[in-house]
Amino acid sequence: MIGLRCCVRMGLSGALLFMAAAVVAAAYPDHPIRLVVPVAAGGGNDIVARLLAQKLADAWGQSVVVDNRPGAATAIGAEIVAKAIPDGYTILLTSVSFAINAGVRQKLPFDPIRDFATVTQVARVPQIMVVNPALTAASLAEFIALAKAKPGQLNYASAGTGSSTHLAMELFMDMTGTKLNHVPYKGTAPGLTDVIAGHVQVTFDAIPPVLPHLRSSRVRALAIGAAKRFPTLAEVPTFAEAGLPGYTFASWFGIYAPARTPEDIVRRLNRELVRIIVQPSTSKTFVELGIEPLGTSPEEFGRFLRAEIARWSAVVRAHDIRGD
Repeated sequence: MIGLRCCVRMGLSGALLFMAAAVVAAAYPDHPIRLVVPVAAGGGNDIVARLLAQKLADAWGQSVVVDNRPGAATAIGAEIVAKAIPDGYTILLTSVSFAINAGVRQKLPFDPIRDFATVTQVARVPQIMVVNPALTAASLAEFIALAKAKPGQLNYASAGTGSSTHLAMELFMDMTGTKLNHVPYKGTAPGLTDVIAGHVQVTFDAIPPVLPHLRSSRVRALAIGAAKRFPTLAEVPTFAEAGLPGYTFASWFGIYAPARTPEDIVRRLNRELVRIIVQPSTSKTFVELGIEPLGTSPEEFGRFLRAEIARWSAVVRAHDIRGD
């Protein structure tokens, strides 16, 4: 009898917890949402977050507060969300660095798969390989030939050791059999400045910061790391078109909730965010910023994240890369 009473109590407790979770999900959101952005204000990550936050607030009638928490290559902000109450009121928007950190940083205070629920992949930001126009290479094929003729004599700029631009160039060298000299910077902007000045020969960067320098001929584009040409720069070929099939490089943005967030809340967040992302006004703004809008299901984003972690972790292991 005692065992039966315990089972009944446990069954009632489970049912009550389930009902409580259902009530919470049904009321969601009934107070402001905190959108953590693990980088300083002003960058692409922050711009995308603020655009989505405003549209989400307009749709739901609740404030969506963007909380910039930079530091430790985005790990500080991500940890805040990993350890937040899983109720949908603290969420994260971050970039490809989330997947790269899984391989580069050995002691993360969270597990990028176990401690998060994927909500949606928001957008993709194709990266362009650009060179100083004084370089004799006018195409990707000519650049590869030049790099092979001068192993270790051409310099490339990255946003720092273990950054996405560092790993992307290591992957490029693996696929082309070339050897370039790595010059790490504290961000992509100073690296691009030194390419323009001729101190280094090549780098990767996104469309918005590169575009004015392409138009003024201060840099030359060799290829874009997307599957197809981008409308803003339709004259720039993809790597496949330029002679390097299988090579792509794009940053991307995704939204996460803490693990154990009720599925109904994750689904509601996903539906509303995807609706916002595919709106013509949002898509137009993204494309003008050099960003390709996406909007995927939680499952699709989860599969993509695992593939990205595996992809970049393989590059990290092959070159024994450790983050700054």
